[in-house]
Amino acid sequence: MAKTPDYFQGKTLFITGAASGIGKATADVFAREGANVVATDIDEAGAVSVAQSVQHAGGSGLALCCDVTDRSDVDKAVAAAMDRFGSIDFLFNSAGSAIKRAKFLDIDERLWDKTYDLNVKGTFHCMQAVIPHMLENEKGVIVNMASNATRTGGAAKSPHYASAKGAVHTLTIGVGREFAGQGVRCLSLSPSAVDTPFQHISSQEMLKASINGNPMNRMGYPDEIAELVLFTCSDACEFINADTLYVTGGAKA
Repeated sequence: MAKTPDYFQGKTLFITGAASGIGKATADVFAREGANVVATDIDEAGAVSVAQSVQHAGGSGLALCCDVTDRSDVDKAVAAAMDRFGSIDFLFNSAGSAIKRAKFLDIDERLWDKTYDLNVKGTFHCMQAVIPHMLENEKGVIVNMASNATRTGGAAKSPHYASAKGAVHTLTIGVGREFAGQGVRCLSLSPSAVDTPFQHISSQEMLKASINGNPMNRMGYPDEIAELVLFTCSDACEFINADTLYVTGGAKA
């Protein structure tokens, strides 16, 4: 996949939301390629399980409990990663959620703020903490998790989530443009519905609608997104920057 053999060997991935779904799948894929994996999640037991899986795959794993909405938590996690591995070559901001479904007029300020704190502020915190270390190495790749909702407005009862992911998308563009000349790329992935625990906040009716509305008659799989994270972090994708890649199976809504 990478142009250079063993490209990921010995390099370090820092990943948020690593305990399940796309985050866990991405940790497994990078471990397969010989990367060090820093698995962070608010679910400490889940992060430990992922780090152990990385070890069993022959990689080096570090599990850290981290709430991305808390800047001090993020700073401590990044410092621990640097102490253990000496560099952070890749950052995957996988942590995110709609928190819960709600129609627009039913969204209160608390839900709005929690959604933005997790999806936008969490991404902001991690990028600000990691980028200085990437600049020291004059190289690094950041992959943020946006969503197909940025162009569709989201599924029913999720305008707050669509708005937050739109903010992630535009933040990605700005950061990618600012640091491209210093060796740091920043891009986002925008999948449609993926079969992860995130979907548990949706009703069975909504899940069926997601599947029936997709030309491939299914949701995406976590490992499909994980392989794309790996690819975009490789030296085969050095011109992909400040943009998003839609991964939808042809779904437009």
